[in-house]
Amino acid sequence: MGKRMDLQNESDIRGIAIDTKEYQANLTVSSIREIVAGIINWLQKSENKDRLTIGVGRDSRLSGPELKEAFIEELNDCGADVYDFGLATTPALFMSTQFSQFACDAGIMLTASHLPYYYNGVKIFSQNGGAEKEDITYILSHTEKKVGPSVGKVIEADLLSVYAKDLVEKIRTASEKNTEMPLAGFKIIVDAGNGAGGFFTKKVLQPLGADTSGSQFLEPDGNFPNHIPNPDNKEAMKSIQTAVLENKADLGVIFDTDVDRSAVVTKSGDVLNRNNLIAVLSRIILTEHPGTSIVTNSPTSGHLKEFIEALGGKQVRYISGYRNVINKALELNRTGVDTQLAIETSGHAAFKENYFLDDGAYVIAKILMLLPKLQAEGKTLESLITDLKQPLETQEVRFKLEAENYRTLGEKVIRDIAAIDISGWQVDPENEEGIRFYLTQPYGQGWFLLRMSLHEPLLVLQVENDEKGYIVPILEQIHQFLCQYPEVNQEKLLPLIEEPL
Repeated sequence: MGKRMDLQNESDIRGIAIDTKEYQANLTVSSIREIVAGIINWLQKSENKDRLTIGVGRDSRLSGPELKEAFIEELNDCGADVYDFGLATTPALFMSTQFSQFACDAGIMLTASHLPYYYNGVKIFSQNGGAEKEDITYILSHTEKKVGPSVGKVIEADLLSVYAKDLVEKIRTASEKNTEMPLAGFKIIVDAGNGAGGFFTKKVLQPLGADTSGSQFLEPDGNFPNHIPNPDNKEAMKSIQTAVLENKADLGVIFDTDVDRSAVVTKSGDVLNRNNLIAVLSRIILTEHPGTSIVTNSPTSGHLKEFIEALGGKQVRYISGYRNVINKALELNRTGVDTQLAIETSGHAAFKENYFLDDGAYVIAKILMLLPKLQAEGKTLESLITDLKQPLETQEVRFKLEAENYRTLGEKVIRDIAAIDISGWQVDPENEEGIRFYLTQPYGQGWFLLRMSLHEPLLVLQVENDEKGYIVPILEQIHQFLCQYPEVNQEKLLPLIEEPL
């Protein structure tokens, strides 16, 4: 294996790009040169072409310009022609392989999503979709450089305008108003968190007629001075909620740094993310494709399953990780099971009609297509999910695994708890990640899931209950069980049972 394997993050590449007091940079210009060699080797293995065309873009991170220049220089040296797209988004970089005016053999996005400013990373797309875990392993372990027969050329191009125009046309086509400006009369504000999503106001919403005054943090700034650009972050969501209510907006939209995730705040200030966003998109897609299956990750509410089934659909709960849920949807379609949507509670959502690309802007586009119709019928976005029951109590707890071989420890805990004998606890057989229990009396009515974190030495516990006062007794039982494993750190759990919620 090559010396850059520490940069692998499942199906993409991530590392420290700026030295800090705590961390030394490992995603440097020199490592970028090796990554480029690996990408060229990977593409030449699958593409029978004398000369490759590759698109490169970046988000607003401070390290982006320097790493992008190194990327382009090295690609040229290897003989590849390069489109320099400048500031871009991850979904747009995939679309650069599909838009005929670019027809890139690969799209490369420099981003580390919502991680702190000192991180950066590389997301890689071919014309067939995103790189898989095994592709990244190949790239990072085949870093011998092959100089091209001639130096490639560089073309600067505006990808975001082409991508935005495509979205605008799709929204216009889907709107029942049959007008250039189906969003006229709507006030819609965007919070880009100083990431790459600020384009959505001027290039998508305004051409459709929306009033975007009150939008915030649209200017790219890799210091992320206002809040983390992350729809799964409480501070970020509070910021967009406040902006919607203060500006009396009809809708609020928030993106993560590279715009592959999004969330929505309704006119009343309600947040549509996690289970609620899955429910809204499920209702939309089941109206368009009755009976379809929807793949989600495992930590979804039991009520979501009932909601989807009541609409005539089927929920397939699968292991976490956006590539995992997308690949499960692809697999189901190959076996003849119509599956139109793959979505995680984190906000990653991919539609079959959109190349199964996890695209936060396309998620918003699907909702915008619906807004005029809802308004004409006197309905709201919230009305789409009035049938989705909400749990009374929820709790998440993360346990550090303080063992050298932490994965072995975590998997043993999960295996062992399957044998626990507690009245009212029953293992849910429809689960493919960690272990999930149904909860009934004397532990209320609900469920809990215990699973390994995808990337960190952690066990993650999620508990939901429809009756008040049962979370603490459940946590007490789990505490007693975990006392058998001294290397499972319970510091996050103890305050919850010592000082009841």
